[in-house]
Amino acid sequence: MKPLLIIATGVIPSKIHARLHDFPQHFRLGAGVPVDQVRTVRVFAGEALPTPQEVAGAFITGSAAMLTDRPRWSENTAGWIRTAMDVQLPLFGVCYGHQLMAHALGGQVGALQGGQEIGTHYITRQNKDDSGPVLDGLPMSFRAHLTHQQSVLEAPPTATICAHSERDPHQLLIYADQALSTQFHPEFSVALMKAYIELKRVAMVAEGQDPQAALAMVHPAPWARRLLRKFAKYCLS
Repeated sequence: MKPLLIIATGVIPSKIHARLHDFPQHFRLGAGVPVDQVRTVRVFAGEALPTPQEVAGAFITGSAAMLTDRPRWSENTAGWIRTAMDVQLPLFGVCYGHQLMAHALGGQVGALQGGQEIGTHYITRQNKDDSGPVLDGLPMSFRAHLTHQQSVLEAPPTATICAHSERDPHQLLIYADQALSTQFHPEFSVALMKAYIELKRVAMVAEGQDPQAALAMVHPAPWARRLLRKFAKYCLS
């Protein structure tokens, strides 16, 4: 069986990573995939990606990097995404991965107006008819964990905008039955979301946000997390 690829575009900040692990483990556990069915490539560290034909599908993780800085590894990964789409490889981008997929496929990414969006927020679907193998059964409104400063400002012309938050109109994009991306973090746990709020407390206050209120609003987000399992099942079945 071909492995499920996790394309790591960055690492969880060291203050959090020491006790809550790194992005690939959160994706693997959230997707419910055994270790021997996963291959992780850290593109930000210069590791080479396999050809799309060598894997069953790919998650593309978040990162502290800014996509608009256009690092070489990021642009190289954008090229890989275009090749993967050409051969209809299943893809699921998250946060930076969401922005990278949109950028690779003709969208525009930039700073989110009003500062960072962080905490547990409600995501609202645009149309109940937008389904497919991963979104099937997803409620019209559901909780999800968020932390981002940049966002997709303009979706690729061939993408379908499937869901929004109060501040971001492009929280979930569908590019094909087998390819989607989310600005929200389906892999985040409650503990990880709270750790990010604590880490960004000073920046939140500077933007006029209330970290204590954000902490109080953190709740489990099972419907968002369910997307990981449905995608992995689609890839590996």
